[in-house]
Order: sequence, then C-alpha cells, then structure tokens
Amino acid sequence: MKEGAVIDADHEFDRRLLQELLWAYGPCGQEQAVRDICLRELTPLADETWIDKAGNAIGLIRGTTDAAPIRLMAHMDELSMLVKRIDIDGTLHLTPLGTMYPANFGLGPVAVLGRHETLCAVLSLGSEHTTKESPQIWQTKPDGGDRALDWPHVYVFTGRTHDELTAAGVHPGTRVCIDKSKRTLIEIGRRYLGSYFMDDRACVTTVLQTARRLREHRPASDTYVVFTTNEEVGGVGGAYASANLPGDLTIAVEVGPTAAEYGTTVNGGPIIAYSDALSVYDKDIADQLIDTATELDLTPQAAVLGAFESDASHAKAGGLSAQAGLVCLPTLSTHGYEVISTTAIPAASRLLATYLVRSRV
Repeated sequence: MKEGAVIDADHEFDRRLLQELLWAYGPCGQEQAVRDICLRELTPLADETWIDKAGNAIGLIRGTTDAAPIRLMAHMDELSMLVKRIDIDGTLHLTPLGTMYPANFGLGPVAVLGRHETLCAVLSLGSEHTTKESPQIWQTKPDGGDRALDWPHVYVFTGRTHDELTAAGVHPGTRVCIDKSKRTLIEIGRRYLGSYFMDDRACVTTVLQTARRLREHRPASDTYVVFTTNEEVGGVGGAYASANLPGDLTIAVEVGPTAAEYGTTVNGGPIIAYSDALSVYDKDIADQLIDTATELDLTPQAAVLGAFESDASHAKAGGLSAQAGLVCLPTLSTHGYEVISTTAIPAASRLLATYLVRSRV
C-alpha cells in the first residue's frame, strides 16, 4: 500500500437509489430487476460493462498501474421463498430460498412472481382464535406446543383459483418475495435507517458509490465491480466470477452482524472480518483495510464472524480466489428488519475507494 491518495469524506449518499433497490424484487436466480438498476448506474462509471453467463452484472474500471486486478463484489439477490406445492383451492405452500424463517419477516403481504403476472397474496398462519382442533396453529402457541414458527406451519392465501394461478404462471418453483409495501426505508432517531433487505441493497449502493469515487480517483489496479447472483444459496455468482475474471483478490461487501459476541456495534465504523464460517480471510488484506480505515478516522471494527458467509469466503474456500477480504456495513438484526447508521454507506465506500486507489496487491 502506498501513502497518500486519501478520498475525501462524504457523509451523504443517494437515498433515492437505495429505496429503488429495496423496492426491486430480486430473489435468488431471478435478480433481473435489481440488475437493470445496477447496470443503469454502473454503465456511466465503468470503462466496460456486461452480464456474464451466471447473470452477474460486471463493470471494469481500469487502473493506473499493471498491478494484479481486484474483484469487488456485492450481491443482488435477497432472501425469499419458493412455491413447493399448490392446493386445489389456490393455497400455496412454501420452502425458504436462503436461510430465513417466517418470523424473520412476519406474516403479511407477499408478491408471487408468476411468469405472466405478479400477484399480491398474504403469508398466513391462520386464526389465533383456535384450539387443539387446529394443530398447525396450536403447536406455535406458548400455552400449546410452544414450537417455533416454521415453514410447514404457514401458507400463502392467494384469493385465486388453481386455474387462475396456472394462467398467471404460478407453479412449484415460482419465487415469492416480501411485498414492496413492507420495504420502505424509514429514518430512526435521525442517525439510523431501517428496512428489510439492506442485505444486500445497502451494499450494492455502497459499491456503486465506490465506483463513483473511482471515476474521480482511478484505482491502482484494474477493478472489476461485480453485482452477483445467488449469494444467499451458496455464493454461486461470486464463485463463477472469481473463477473467470482476472486477478487473485476478491473483496466482498456485506451487511455485518452487530452483536456482543463479536464486539461490534451498529454505530461503529466498517467491520473488517478476519474469518467467517467458511474461510479465513487474508490477514495482510484485513490489516491493510484496518490501517486505511484508521487513518481515515472511520473507527474500524475487527471481527471474527460465525454463522456467516460471503461471496469472497465461498470463492476462497472453493479454491477460486487466492485471496479474500470482507468489508461489512455494521447492521442491526441481519436477516430480519435491518438497521444501519446513516454514515455506514459513505464510510465503507470511502474506505474501499481509498484502499483501491492505493492497492498494490
């Protein structure tokens, strides 16, 4: 790493863009709506843009030296559900697409992404005013079976007949997402922002802001900005991109858990991971990120994460990337109703841009 080339502080970002990304449906394997936004924003910032065979949106920002290229990734997909079967009365039964449970997002409106029509429906458990004669509901009551609410307990009421669902292109494998009405960005205490699916739309916004900064201050290395598919189901898109793009280093940008066990807080600076459940991140890379963030007065938070994976750790664990790094936005209630600081996106993008301008990996 060379000295100097500090990217100026900027405490704002495009909240309208973040909201647009939050409202766009992007279940695993069906990220087109999110990808369209990413490409629209990335095309003026990159020297080249394209979509690869895994569905990743990629932009190349050329560097100022012949140092090895770097891949910077944020994933487009969101936690969602798959239709498992359809009852004759039009009721849908689901299985999760990613690690989530009904309680993570609650009962309420969902969007059923049929091939020909997107339908509004309701994720339901049924009436709480029931007894043991309704065992599916009784099991989840504290004074009943006291069992955690799980996917076999819930269903989707569509208000449509089986034939109407068929005409809309709804069948086993159809994606079901939390409805747009539950994805509106809110401000909390003037210092925080909350919404479902900050994972990973806040990180997509961070990477786009990083790309904007790199148009003004060119990176040292060719930088491949990659918006990936299917991260929530095994880091598929990121692994493909790591295997097929030049370079040895993959850096993922993610939401990061804030918890006492990690010593991380939602009002702290960017989280720099040294390991997660899949892989040990490269110490030299993590140390450089920590040092850069410290120099920028961003109060970085070093962390050893469990029950966590990223595009970068999947790529390294699979032997598809020689090196891996992870920068996280400190996030309250990951895989639930997620809250970040209003400074989280500007801080992470400033750190990443400064690192990339200086990097000689």
